[in-house]
Amino acid sequence: MAVYTEIDDEQLEALLAQYDIGQLMSYKGIAEGVENSNFMLVTDRGSYFLTLYERRVDPADLPFFLGLMQHLAAHGLPCPTPIQGRDGEALREVAGRPCAIISFLNGVSQKRPSAKHCHGVGAALAKLHMAGQDFKGRRPNALSLPGWKSLIEACGDRASKVRAGLENEIAREWDSLSAAWPPAPDFGAATPLPAGVIHADLFPDNVLFLGDEVSGLIDFYFACNDYFAYDIAVMLNAWCFEADGAFNVTKGRAFVAGYESVRKLTDGEVFSLPLFCRGAALRFLLTRLYDWLNQVPGALVRPKDPLEYWQKLNFHRQVLGPSAYGIER
Repeated sequence: MAVYTEIDDEQLEALLAQYDIGQLMSYKGIAEGVENSNFMLVTDRGSYFLTLYERRVDPADLPFFLGLMQHLAAHGLPCPTPIQGRDGEALREVAGRPCAIISFLNGVSQKRPSAKHCHGVGAALAKLHMAGQDFKGRRPNALSLPGWKSLIEACGDRASKVRAGLENEIAREWDSLSAAWPPAPDFGAATPLPAGVIHADLFPDNVLFLGDEVSGLIDFYFACNDYFAYDIAVMLNAWCFEADGAFNVTKGRAFVAGYESVRKLTDGEVFSLPLFCRGAALRFLLTRLYDWLNQVPGALVRPKDPLEYWQKLNFHRQVLGPSAYGIER
């Protein structure tokens, strides 16, 4: 979460007049994350988040995101619920940006998650995958192979200003992954691996805990239809590496055990994980690299270091099988 677009008092007052959520008591911008502009609203009836969707978010995708949150919440997942205005619609506009107000969830994110946290979030991810199976919305993963290629082209030779030779290394990794990557799921036909709705960005700052228990899954604005194993690979990258760059096998084993306490992985999914982990590492290397090279003047947040994911990608390149992640078959 972050603030890229400011809203003035008049704009906010006009927006809130379209809702029945009480009298505004206070609001403030939230300087976290990298994608959208977010504000904390407090009224005499409770607390809410206001999200302004910035340029990377396609407005045509917003009904999918908001509908998915409503669907998952109705199935018992602890995720924010979009608040409908007096006209029954959740999606609106303010300061020239599409926007929505969503419910507030209690909890805190874990900057240094333990193995127990990893187990809990693994179970939560599996519940998300199961609950999304009867969601009717469809959205292809815009940040799979074609999206990576577009980012590579957009960064061009500037990548090597971040690290010498990075442009060529990325090109070689793209060639290798594109030759091995399975085709995008076609939901009108059989898929080579189980697929459905995935979160695609469930980093530690997008999961809330009360003690050791998951109390909220947030920030669904990369959610899409893709392979479940890819979502698991995103999580292994995000949750199971230590600050020194070492992969924590204990956390990896705990995460997968938590996931399988709800949904058993197929053998195909398990053996696909080294490939998907490489792809997930390249995806976040590229989006971070693009943001690093195209920083937004005046934004309240500094882009994240892309070289963290360069280091993770190099780890995955050397993996010989799922046992490197603590998974035995």
